[in-house]
Amino acid sequence: MPGGRLTQQERQQIALGLADGLAYAEIARRIDRPTSTVTREVMRNGGPLGYRAELAHHATERRAHRRRPAASRGPGAPTRADGRDPDAVRDYEDVFATLFIQQGLPKMTARVLTCLFIADSGSMTASELAQHLQVSPASVSKAVAFLETLGLLRRERDERRRERYVVDGDVWYQSTLAAAKSQSDLADTARQGVSVLGAGTPAANRLENIARFLDFIGENMVRAAEQARDVLFAQAPDQGNSGR
Repeated sequence: MPGGRLTQQERQQIALGLADGLAYAEIARRIDRPTSTVTREVMRNGGPLGYRAELAHHATERRAHRRRPAASRGPGAPTRADGRDPDAVRDYEDVFATLFIQQGLPKMTARVLTCLFIADSGSMTASELAQHLQVSPASVSKAVAFLETLGLLRRERDERRRERYVVDGDVWYQSTLAAAKSQSDLADTARQGVSVLGAGTPAANRLENIARFLDFIGENMVRAAEQARDVLFAQAPDQGNSGR
């Protein structure tokens, strides 16, 4: 089984396999690579729908160039205060952010959320995020504002009065409630159209069915989130919940 970085030809074979709808395992078998290698390659370079061999190859070369100064440290030399492998952490961060992007989050929003999730503290300041991501504070601020609307983070002040962005242990609970409210708002709007378009008309019937469907989904989302929160928090009470 070959080792080292993927070649440009292998990336082209991956792209062809994705276009043919092949599973990662089958693509990996064809190029004689581990399935995990193919999965990581695809997820960090646009996902199965956005993967482009040429772009992926250039992106890898750029990442390798950025890491080159660290290569002279010597084998096994620690590069982070926490002792983690910086390349492995960076790779995982790319994969995680790509997954969020595939699910509809804007790129910068996905990167900010990923940073917060993988930080041991679960919180960072705007300047820390901007420095880590090599972007402007304004870009971070815009992403944070969007994440707040989704219920995925909150703000707090630390002992130095700096504003910090925090992801709680119940972040998915809060996000699910926000999503359920969005479903409810959409259902209400659809139902308003029934009176506007005239009850009993095809369009009104369609909107009424949409409203009923969204009501059902939203109510069950809230119920499931509350049940999961009760069970999981009862089993693991200390999850960075900050007493919320």
